[in-house]
Amino acid sequence: MALLIIGIVVFLGIHMLPTFPHVRETLIERFGDTGYKVAFALLSIAGFVLLVWGFATAPVVQVWSPPAWTRWVAIILMLPAFIFLVAAYVPGRIKAKVKHPFLVAIKTWALAHLIANGDLASIVLFGSFLAYAVYDRMALKGRTPTELIGTAAQGGARNDLIAIVLGVLFYVIFLIWLHPLLIGRAVVPH
Repeated sequence: MALLIIGIVVFLGIHMLPTFPHVRETLIERFGDTGYKVAFALLSIAGFVLLVWGFATAPVVQVWSPPAWTRWVAIILMLPAFIFLVAAYVPGRIKAKVKHPFLVAIKTWALAHLIANGDLASIVLFGSFLAYAVYDRMALKGRTPTELIGTAAQGGARNDLIAIVLGVLFYVIFLIWLHPLLIGRAVVPH
């Protein structure tokens, strides 16, 4: 469990830096823009590896036993999560309306997995990501538009269709093939 917690602290900690513009600017002044980006990337990768490894090796401590139907709630919630994830990178009306679809995707993903998983490692992992996404969304309100990454111009209905089609496609691929392959657990019972 310690590796999981260290991984979460490193991964989410480095991703919280942009919410502290003064600290971020001080680091950029000290290490340069490239140095900051390289350190950010390396710490993100290290945190992610520790997080995945820690989650995979964490002991199963069942805190609560979710009813079987919660699996279906998670499956349903993951569809819009994938659409929001794609919409974050495709400027359209979805992105304009939701404003921060990547954070909405994280919140939806985390909530879906909290609903369907009752073990301690899952609660720590998904609860941390949910808390991070809620915090980051609130922190965005205090930042100027030039500090925000990914503020793209609004696109048309074509971009929304692209986000929906790609989101559904990625959802199906992940649901059927990638989740069992990468996570080791089939989502839909055979």
